[in-house]
Amino acid sequence: MRLGVLDVGSNTVHLLVVDAHSGARPLPAYSHKEQLRLAELLDGDGAISPEGVERLAATVAGALEVAEDQGVEDLLPFATSAVREAANAEHVLARVAEETGVKLEVLTGEDEARLTFLAARRWFGWSVGRLLLLDIGGGSLEIASGQDEEPDAAVSLPLGAGRLTGGWLPGDPPDAADQRALRRHVRAEIARVVGEFSRFNGPDHVVGTSKTFKQLARLSGAARSAEGPYVDRRLSLDGLREELPRLAAMTSAERAELPGVSEGRARQLLAGALVAEGAMDLFHVEEVEICPWALREGVILRRLDQLRGS
Repeated sequence: MRLGVLDVGSNTVHLLVVDAHSGARPLPAYSHKEQLRLAELLDGDGAISPEGVERLAATVAGALEVAEDQGVEDLLPFATSAVREAANAEHVLARVAEETGVKLEVLTGEDEARLTFLAARRWFGWSVGRLLLLDIGGGSLEIASGQDEEPDAAVSLPLGAGRLTGGWLPGDPPDAADQRALRRHVRAEIARVVGEFSRFNGPDHVVGTSKTFKQLARLSGAARSAEGPYVDRRLSLDGLREELPRLAAMTSAERAELPGVSEGRARQLLAGALVAEGAMDLFHVEEVEICPWALREGVILRRLDQLRGS
């Protein structure tokens, strides 16, 4: 069966097509993405602008055509924080449905954390014990921990790399005072939820997902993505702290020249690094292993579980 998952995120609209069969891992067949940056298309009232709504509808329509061309039988469309928190979210969803026929499922922050946790658990299996998951998106940070496929604790914080860059780091390169203010804000937000996780046993394995963690790991010497998903990739707290001063002093254009850093995400990499450093420090994590599966795979796995159940 060919499934497609359409992820309307804060940075990109990403269509992932996979060949999926009961009892087997989903095999990627095709990937199509468009840089939309919904988080930057907000007006002063926190609503997605008319231009943003039109661009979103056109982008979803284009992705739908690609899905049809690729023979997708079942499309799983969803939206995350950029749409979820928009002041005109209902209007946006209605407009997209009217123009494209696609009804976006708006995931809650906790949904995001739980589904990403499911993907990480399936990727690493039971042998790694209790998992702690950290996921930095464009609009939010997800944290989840548990022994099973359903986490014991799962939270979402408004600490996405794109959101923080737009709201806290206007300079290029960012001003040192702005960086310090953002670092304080990030740590205060994360510290509020640490207690929810300390009630449980500490993790046996810590996992980082998302493009931010992958790029930071690459800067610290991890293998290139071209070497495949089964290569062990890790990011240490010490290695991250070595990179932070260099990232802080660079312009976006200079960051885009670094290995593994895309031009579209170069500007927000520093904010993402500050979130990663704060989360790892406050949760007493010395090293995370990079997981190639994340939210999109979690949505696919949930759908496959539903099909098996029926």
